[in-house]
Amino acid sequence: MHPMNESPVNPLPPVVVALVLVIAGIELTFTMGARGLVGGPEAVGWRLAALQQYAFSGQILDWMVETGRWPPEHVIRLVSYAFVHGSFTHALFACVMLLALGKIVGEAVGSVAVLAIFVVSGIGGALAYALVLDTPVPLIGAFPPVYGLIGGFTYLLWVRLGDFGAPQMRAFTLIGVLLLVQLLFGLILGGTPDWVADLGGFAVGFALIIVLVPGGWQRLLDRLRRG
Repeated sequence: MHPMNESPVNPLPPVVVALVLVIAGIELTFTMGARGLVGGPEAVGWRLAALQQYAFSGQILDWMVETGRWPPEHVIRLVSYAFVHGSFTHALFACVMLLALGKIVGEAVGSVAVLAIFVVSGIGGALAYALVLDTPVPLIGAFPPVYGLIGGFTYLLWVRLGDFGAPQMRAFTLIGVLLLVQLLFGLILGGTPDWVADLGGFAVGFALIIVLVPGGWQRLLDRLRRG
């Protein structure tokens, strides 16, 4: 392509666009239904019905482990919870962060890796939520898998800072600030500390991208050996 015809903005990875469209489409349907614009009177309850069917529940996970029964409609909750949100604002912030982090990570490792980080980090975040907290409150929203992408971004920045001889701990500034903000809001507003799921997603994303980046594992070992 001729340089004059190249776009000044790199296109978003297709998988990121697809994930955002799914989340936004679901939220738009719920919002329009609640306002009576689609679906008739029963549409008012669409969000609640979706939360009951697709939200992740630590209690349901405990039941599956104890009984050894793994019904698909409950196993899918480990992934499906990320696509249902409590409000339009909740979904909007998740989509904005997914677009930003998905673009950065996708440019480094590709669309397939982004999808892998999103899905596996979401599962990791849900398991952390269930293992650390004993709460009947269900887990919803795309923030745990988005934090997985933040974990991927943090590793990429950690490597880049090391290449330039800069303090590598600066790479963890973003996750530190975000968690601090969440803790403050949690103290002020109360509610379930779902930051546990976010931190779990972050840890999984950070670990997973080491495997997905070409030469990432060897590079990590070299960095650790050099201290």
